[in-house]
Amino acid sequence: MSFFISDALAEAAVPAAQQPGIEGMLFPLGILVFFYFLFLRPQAKKAKEQKQMLASLTKGVEVVTTGGILGKIVDLDENFVKLEISDNIFIQVQRHAIGSLMPKGTYKTILRKNKV
Repeated sequence: MSFFISDALAEAAVPAAQQPGIEGMLFPLGILVFFYFLFLRPQAKKAKEQKQMLASLTKGVEVVTTGGILGKIVDLDENFVKLEISDNIFIQVQRHAIGSLMPKGTYKTILRKNKV
């Protein structure tokens, strides 16, 4: 009989020792928080800034496309932007292809350099 009692006591002691508790979960949760602040948050912030920049586009603003083309906005609608890239030379690009805004006067300065 004592043989079965010792087996029952041994089985009862094993699960209590294997449960990690809250300390075992701190490391994986810490890694998740670290990756959130390192990767996800900056990416969401950049996407929000890009969306605000695209919403603020108006005629006459000087921009650079993601392909590196400098131009001045002549016309725009919800999906496309018409850019003047040289004297009377226009291209149309999708609105989300606008990479960044340029300071006023950049376009004229580049045109003058190319004419000389």
